Amino acid sequence: MSTLFSPLKLRGVEARNRIGVSPMCQYSSRDGFADDWHLVHLGAFATGGAGIVFTEATAVLAEGRISPQDLGIWDDAHTATLARIADFIERQGAVPGIQLAHAGRKATTRRPWDEGSRTVLAAEGGWPDDVWAPSAIPFSDEYPRPKALDAGGIRRVVDAFVDAAGRAQDAGFRIVELHAAHGYLVHEFLSPLSNHRDDAYGGSFENRTRFALELVDALRARWPERLPLAVRLSATDWAEGGWDVDDAVELSRTLRDHGVDLVDVSSGGLVPHQKISSAPGFQVPFAERVRREAGVTTATVGLVTEAEQAEAILHDGRADMVFLGREMLRQPHWPLLAAHALGEPGPWPPQYLRARPR
Repeated sequence: MSTLFSPLKLRGVEARNRIGVSPMCQYSSRDGFADDWHLVHLGAFATGGAGIVFTEATAVLAEGRISPQDLGIWDDAHTATLARIADFIERQGAVPGIQLAHAGRKATTRRPWDEGSRTVLAAEGGWPDDVWAPSAIPFSDEYPRPKALDAGGIRRVVDAFVDAAGRAQDAGFRIVELHAAHGYLVHEFLSPLSNHRDDAYGGSFENRTRFALELVDALRARWPERLPLAVRLSATDWAEGGWDVDDAVELSRTLRDHGVDLVDVSSGGLVPHQKISSAPGFQVPFAERVRREAGVTTATVGLVTEAEQAEAILHDGRADMVFLGREMLRQPHWPLLAAHALGEPGPWPPQYLRARPR
């Protein structure tokens, strides 16, 4: 059996293979509710053979959405439509996962395909006066100026993540991922480029990572012991003076000790002046270092598109899983085709067996 198609056990959950579907924003919700778009979109990845299928970044507070059309889990009413999706994913043999998120200073922005100014104003359904971050520093001139969270605001956000985890469990999700990457709220606390606080949550590495660890501890206390907890990290800001891979390794080591089962290693997103060196597999070295030096199970992302490429990454011990995003949008059944390329039978749904290559 290939490494890519070997199972991976995380606590009491076993993924049938080591292919995950990255959280990918769809900007297609109304008032945070999932609908048939999300069922078909995510369900296709499950029938396509993925091991773990994650929802997009799912907001734990209404003001924590990136756009007014983001998926949400801040209200008990959101649970029913999410439960339908989680149930379908699991019935196809995949593990249903949900990414819990807060956009921080990158909130109330327009969908990528909508015209107009970047910020969605109150008259358009936005909330520019209710944007929060560790410090009152906007992402750019096109974004609203956030307010700095005080101690009470931090506690409210932590409580919102905990409540969201409870709803995720009720909906039937089997793995929760804390979004601490791509310039959103948790990442904003981590990086000295966005965190200029002079209290217990700013300054030193220990202080800047305090919020993330408080969230992990609170989620681990609420999320069942038998179910895995993941964290998505940006390994580097790709900007001078920012968060870097050494920081990511050190934090990942601590996350492991606080009960995190999987670190999903990505990069960037914090500042508009980032300078990314992009190439096939360009983020694999970050995951490799985290895996080797922090001793934690890792997933890698970023321009992984070929079955042989994914197999080599895992076979060589550079990561434990590969998460695919845009390639899965192009080919929702990528895992089935990858299995054929590697000489594996693949998890073909019986309804599709007539199409399996011979």
